[in-house]
Amino acid sequence: MDVDSASAEETEAVGAQIAAQLAPGDLVTVSGELGSGKTTLVRGACRALGVDDPITSPTFTIGHRYTGIVPVSHLDLYRFASVSPAEWGDVEPYFEGAIVFVEWPEAGVGTLPAPRVAVTLEHEGGDRRLIVLASGENAVLQGIA
Repeated sequence: MDVDSASAEETEAVGAQIAAQLAPGDLVTVSGELGSGKTTLVRGACRALGVDDPITSPTFTIGHRYTGIVPVSHLDLYRFASVSPAEWGDVEPYFEGAIVFVEWPEAGVGTLPAPRVAVTLEHEGGDRRLIVLASGENAVLQGIA
C-alpha cells in the first residue's frame, strides 16, 4: 500500500494510524534514506501510543525504551553491518513486552523477528514523501490513509 505525505505532520499521522493496529510483541521495520522521515513516522506512532517523552533517533545509543499506554522500543541499526549473536544479546531486551520500531532493519536480516508491518519511506521532493506499507495481514493496513 502506498501513501503520499506532504508534510512531517502527515507522516506522523501515518505512524499514528499504524500504531492503532499494533500490540506488544509486534515489530515494525522502518527503512529509507537519511532524512526520509523514519524518526518522524516513529514519533507519530509513539505519540499515538501515549509516549510524552521527546522522540529522537537512537543512532548513537542503539535504542530507546519509552513508557506509554504500552512499552515502546525504538531501535536504530544504522551503525551495524549486520547483527551478530553477541550484538543480538544487547538488542533482544528491547523486544520484551513492547511494540518495537526498528530503523535501518537491513542490518538485522536473518536475526530480527518477522515484522508485522514493513515501512519504506522515499523522498519525493521538498517535504513530500512516499510511504510504502507492507504486511502479511491485509487487515493491518485497512484504515491507514
